[in-house]
Amino acid sequence: MTRARKLQVCLEETPYYHCICRCVRRAFLCGEDKSTGQNFDHRKQWLVDKTKQLADVFAIDICAYAIMSNHYHLVLRVNAQEALQWGSREVALRWMQLFKGHPLVDRYLTETKTTEAEKDKALELIEKWRKRLFELGWFMRCLNESIAVQANKEDKCKGRFWEGRFKSQALLDDSALLACMTYVDLNPIRADICVTPETSDFTSIQQRIKALATAKKMQQAQPITIAPFTGYKPHGKPGTGLPFKLFDYLSLVEWTGRCVREDKRGFIPPDIQRLFARLNINDKDWLEVIKDFNRHFISAAGSPENLGRWALKTERKWCNTHQSLHLYTE
Repeated sequence: MTRARKLQVCLEETPYYHCICRCVRRAFLCGEDKSTGQNFDHRKQWLVDKTKQLADVFAIDICAYAIMSNHYHLVLRVNAQEALQWGSREVALRWMQLFKGHPLVDRYLTETKTTEAEKDKALELIEKWRKRLFELGWFMRCLNESIAVQANKEDKCKGRFWEGRFKSQALLDDSALLACMTYVDLNPIRADICVTPETSDFTSIQQRIKALATAKKMQQAQPITIAPFTGYKPHGKPGTGLPFKLFDYLSLVEWTGRCVREDKRGFIPPDIQRLFARLNINDKDWLEVIKDFNRHFISAAGSPENLGRWALKTERKWCNTHQSLHLYTE
């Protein structure tokens, strides 16, 4: 039975979520549709452009992404604290970048003379918009509706473009976040579309590598504004960056990609042990988790303790701790 989105998102437990959305009617988001011979590579750029716009408007950070032929992955961080610090004017202006405003709010912004009741109503509307600007559902709705309208217009048809509601997984601790980001960034390699992270088009790992290679991260326009790596911090604590080091993460992605695929040549970089030692991750169990991250975890991923707490907070009767992240060494 489908659960209400409010019971799948619990910001008290984690701000990190893995979102997946798939196409229907054999429509390809990008790539070549073998049934029609048409190529839809250009639709990847639609998704990139819209995601960039939404990330600049919402209080939601992009941690990782991968756009595939008929589905896409996003790892998102809901930054509620940032949204709560915005002034009323900023909230209204952000919202009206995406939607038509309201006459009362327009009058409030232009400082037109209004009654106290009208001002109160305008502020009430703005507070409603504020909450929506850090809601996962509204972010995904804006993204999917835009792409669906463009695709249907191009195909000259009506009806669903997406399979249904987007799927979301709560990432309850740093191990779950790291495993999921690695899983997402390695999607093109796992699908045998490319052989290295730097050739994985339309992924966050390629974007990070390109920014690093040019050494002009702050000067060049980036496809999508993605959360930077700022070093280790406790899971979910206030901050704008990811709780890992960039070089450790890049090493981990390459090591995981080469080790899981037996047909790939390579070696484990010496510096990777620093990350594993710090997070107390058992490398054998880590490989098992990474192989099928999406099948191991359904609504949430994390340690047994975190999964149990998540089940209570989201009103679940049980939680399968057998499929939890048993990555910690004794």
